[in-house]
Amino acid sequence: QVQLVESGGDLVQAGGSLRLSCAASGSIRSIPVMGWYRQAPGKQRDLVATITSGGRINYAGSVKDRFTISRDSAKNTVYLQMSSLKPEDTAVYYCNAAVVTSSWSLADYWGQGTQVTVSS
Repeated sequence: QVQLVESGGDLVQAGGSLRLSCAASGSIRSIPVMGWYRQAPGKQRDLVATITSGGRINYAGSVKDRFTISRDSAKNTVYLQMSSLKPEDTAVYYCNAAVVTSSWSLADYWGQGTQVTVSS
């Protein structure tokens, strides 16, 4: 089993910054891709950013130049540094990881979500 635990969500004023963290634990052999998604009330869950084990990064257009994704592979942890936050960034942020388990299976895992609220 694999668990993803997120932290760092909070209430912040527009223009402010937050840093989200997500740590993966369990029967992990490797994590080819880690990423962040978000879901606002009444909307679908959308990609925010992903990062591969080789360092390839992909951002949603709406967050490019404001958010920075990084990972510490030794700690199986991914981070999302969010700057210049806008009210439209308000959402539940979910961590996602594509994990190769100790039994050599590849599976997709999600965290429980962390709330980010940006006030105007």
